[in-house]
Amino acid sequence: MIDQLRIPIWGEARVALEHAALRRHPVFRGEGVSPGDGGPVLLVPGFLAGDVSLGLMAGWLKRIGYRPCRAGMRINVDCTARALDRLEAQLERIGDRHGRRVTIVGQSRGGSMARILAVRRPDLVDGIVCLGSPVVDPLAVHPFVRAQVEAVAVLGSLGIRGLFSHACRFGACCHQARVDATAVWPEDVGYTSVYSRSDGIVDWRSCLDPHARHVEVHSSHVGMSVNPAVFHIVAETLGRGSLAWTR
Repeated sequence: MIDQLRIPIWGEARVALEHAALRRHPVFRGEGVSPGDGGPVLLVPGFLAGDVSLGLMAGWLKRIGYRPCRAGMRINVDCTARALDRLEAQLERIGDRHGRRVTIVGQSRGGSMARILAVRRPDLVDGIVCLGSPVVDPLAVHPFVRAQVEAVAVLGSLGIRGLFSHACRFGACCHQARVDATAVWPEDVGYTSVYSRSDGIVDWRSCLDPHARHVEVHSSHVGMSVNPAVFHIVAETLGRGSLAWTR
């Protein structure tokens, strides 16, 4: 049983320091990383975040030789089933445009969605990189964040459009998503899960999907989108090729 009160949420205050460190770090200038092969990379933001939260990573990926693609999310709070339908359609468009499978980098809830997409469409997904994603237990989060999740669910249950509701957790609308979230992993799709024991939002143990290659960093949760060590892992993972990701 995870003691959610022991998740060190106070550590999230260091995100500004992580951002500043990234700006000065050689990896941000593309030093010490292999040039990309022009492959498409779909970036999926986390809960309460939008595409802009991964904008720095998108610009960096473009500079080192990849083709970043946005998820088309202003804020990631919609019903999981609806969001996945839109992301799957986006995957199809990207795959058709580039003539190859797509890599997905997802932060937090975005990584959990990436796992489901890979299970559903291994023909479209080359591999995924999850950043602080609670893929084992999506509610293994700090009580403060759990309260925010509950607030969104209440509003969604009252009929406000564009928000997930309690039905997404218990009802039929997201039943298949819940099944796919723990389904057997496709053999030819890469899977890397990045986690931090000092994550102040998500309990790090919930990131340890047995199907994934686990990589530990010292980072805040929010800061995984601007942490130099995370950027290095993303570049290293993309350069491995999908079949080597889980080794």
